[in-house]
Amino acid sequence: MKRQEILDGLRQSPKVDVCVIGGGINGISVFRELSLQGLNVLLVEKHDYCSGASSALSRMVHGGLRYLENGEFKLVQESLVERDRLLRNAPHYVAPLPTTVPVFDIFSGLGNGIVRFLGLSRRPSRRGAVAIKAGLSIYDFLTRKRALMPRHQFRGRRTTLAKWPALNPDIKSSATYFDAWVSHPERVGIELLQDGLSAKFGAMALNYAELRRTEDGQYRVEDQIGGASVTVEPALIVNATGGWIDIANQTLLSPEARPSPLMGGTKGSHLIIDNADLRDALADHMIYYENEDGRICILFPYLGKVLVGSTDIRVDDPETVRCEADERDYILQSLAFVLPDIAIRPEQIVFQFSGVRPLPASTDSFTGRIPRDHFCTVVEPTDGGPPVLCMIGGKWTTFRSFGELAADMALERLGRQRRITTTDRPIGGGQAFPTNAPVWLTQVAASKGLSIQRMAELFARYGTDAEAVAGFIAAGTDAVLPHAGYSVRELQFLIRGEAVEHLDDLLLRRTTLAVSGELTLDMMDAALDLLAQEKHWTLAHHARERDRFLTLLTERHGVDEDMLSARNEPRSTECDTTAKSG
Repeated sequence: MKRQEILDGLRQSPKVDVCVIGGGINGISVFRELSLQGLNVLLVEKHDYCSGASSALSRMVHGGLRYLENGEFKLVQESLVERDRLLRNAPHYVAPLPTTVPVFDIFSGLGNGIVRFLGLSRRPSRRGAVAIKAGLSIYDFLTRKRALMPRHQFRGRRTTLAKWPALNPDIKSSATYFDAWVSHPERVGIELLQDGLSAKFGAMALNYAELRRTEDGQYRVEDQIGGASVTVEPALIVNATGGWIDIANQTLLSPEARPSPLMGGTKGSHLIIDNADLRDALADHMIYYENEDGRICILFPYLGKVLVGSTDIRVDDPETVRCEADERDYILQSLAFVLPDIAIRPEQIVFQFSGVRPLPASTDSFTGRIPRDHFCTVVEPTDGGPPVLCMIGGKWTTFRSFGELAADMALERLGRQRRITTTDRPIGGGQAFPTNAPVWLTQVAASKGLSIQRMAELFARYGTDAEAVAGFIAAGTDAVLPHAGYSVRELQFLIRGEAVEHLDDLLLRRTTLAVSGELTLDMMDAALDLLAQEKHWTLAHHARERDRFLTLLTERHGVDEDMLSARNEPRSTECDTTAKSG
């Protein structure tokens, strides 16, 4: 359904079973769960889908090794189960990641870990080999029945430095275990959304829209794109706005019904670095290391660059988060500690991003001790309005189980039954995933008239959904876009089918051009021209959108117009423009 069709449909039939507020990964997950059960569900997102914390994760899909010392065994077990499900259900985006922990001591941190576990200490401390061995043994024990990946192993100092010679020579040993990573987290969100929308005609979703409570107690959806406003009558509201939960409750509930603060988020910032020596030094592993102050940091190869992070800072306003200069300095200092001989020049930081972890409200002086678990609480109205179910906490890895939990609570409130489970349901391009990818690529490329290389590009971006993208490309005349492995027809497919309303939707979330550091000024302008043509924008609207996007890139991601202009070397990647009718 198109935007105007959704708004017209709500005017004609304003009653919905559930209105989900927040189109991040958790909101989309509960939307999908409820849609699959046959409910009439409306999802409303203030900005774009997965544009907040769901686009600012560390790209790790993991159990949470460090949560063990907080005693969060249930969360770690649940996270490991969900990690393994994602490896099966979204193999086009989620893959195993060998992870190596440099060890600088033997017994350090053992006593401190015990007192932290008992709640007697709040400060981080260095973890020695014995403490790390204990944690990894628990990890292996929790995954013993599935055994999808190898068990952990230790290496001595000499063997470690032989494999990673750039590591700090003060190390005593290293430990390697396996977790996973996600290449396109925002696209996982889009595919979950599409799965929910395909389930039933009564499933509707709007980005760039807000649900507001009027003075007379009614609820209205305000469309930020066209300016329309329509009344809705939900039987239940799910507040899945993450770091914005308390802010959203201010607009959803009467003053006397508003609970005390539920959220106490912290900011995590990351850098994307283009440095060949750094990338090569990792030997295709993630390095999961402690900075000198005991805080956990990560770095791993990501889309041809290196992702490094992260910080953990309390924030009050989730709207304004960005990676500040002192955070960049902290991350680079931590990097210099673990890989002391690799220098990073400022221009090699090609992208940066920040997001707010949706943690429960806490007065703990050390942010690392705030629980990472998730739960739901229902706020009852005092004026006859619908109950508001608030989704508190959560981490990206557990989005499916968190959505399932919230959906089951909603179903119970509404007196409905669950009829479908998503535990083994493939996500988007993970459906019918081939066991022999080269054969699949050869067959589809031949049927669509594209080269195998171009088909492999599409497969890496969309999994088996690449067949539909290739069919669209082949149905018309295509053209290469400047400095990118994307083409006009491919971007048209995304614009027309994935609720693209702004340039950042396309370049930051539907594609990886910006986060990978590949975006050039020519590519940006070509994509903007295409989007403006598809949306029938005026020249003035076109100019405003260009300024909007450049401002966003500069203020939130540390990329200015001069940096984009400097990236003008043509890519060697082939982009097949051969068109084939029918």
